[in-house]
Amino acid sequence: MFQFTVALLLATSYALAQRTVVIAYGDMRFTDPKETQATNPKVRKWLVDKIASEKPTAIVISGDVPYVGERAADYAEFHLETAPWRLANTPVFPALGNHELRGDLAKCLENWWTEFPQLRGKRWYMSEIGAKIVVLTLDSEMPLTLGSDQIKWVEQRLVDLKKPVRFVIFNLHHPPVADIESGAGASHNPRPNEIAFADYLKTAPQSKRVRFIVNAGHIHNYERFLRDGVIYLVSGGGGAAPVPVTRDANDLYKGTEYPNYHYLKFVLRGKHLDAEMIRVADPSASTPKWEVKDRFQISAP
Repeated sequence: MFQFTVALLLATSYALAQRTVVIAYGDMRFTDPKETQATNPKVRKWLVDKIASEKPTAIVISGDVPYVGERAADYAEFHLETAPWRLANTPVFPALGNHELRGDLAKCLENWWTEFPQLRGKRWYMSEIGAKIVVLTLDSEMPLTLGSDQIKWVEQRLVDLKKPVRFVIFNLHHPPVADIESGAGASHNPRPNEIAFADYLKTAPQSKRVRFIVNAGHIHNYERFLRDGVIYLVSGGGGAAPVPVTRDANDLYKGTEYPNYHYLKFVLRGKHLDAEMIRVADPSASTPKWEVKDRFQISAP
């Protein structure tokens, strides 16, 4: 009986060690905590700490880490507030957003590469999360149209995918698919650059053997779509000033709550990714309360 119990504990410990959890979110706008209009510093910190408590294998960020990219102080605040991630040695895979490039371009890129030295010289890159998940982080401030350098790079990475890979997460800032807004909200509608990327994914031959997931931000809310076999997610609830959306029939998320400060959690289970949208229940509270507002499963082809 004792030997069985020890064996069970060892097996459980091994399973936990092999557990693959990916957190995805974006639009935090780290900056001086005195700034409370463009971003919510209290909620921002709640999210950082809650994400750390998930003990993720990796964190995927869809951009707008700083409020103003040319301000080194904004990255210093990011570094300070995300200390729990570094204490846990959690890999962080960020995408360039429009706020990363807000200001002098040379200063903006230097600040980004100083904070993320492993990316120096790169504006798009590939990461592996275990054997089954690959993240292709893209720069939506650069062309994503057919024949562009970035799409040629994507094509080659897909051709070179290792056999065990079952899921490819495309991580970028501007969404290729989103609820279509009018008036002032129209400025966040999908642009031709990202629409061209969605058109490319529709015909990419690798979609027959791996599942494509597109994680974007820019819209400070949460949206979920399935188009042409591709899962499109908008996860922009990292702390930046919230933005309301008018959900159309194709948006698979039907929640009416607002604002949606949140993150996405993916847990790999065999040939499936079990996903949850975990939301701050009451941003005005003095202590955080969390609720799961969306659950879905993504299966490999």
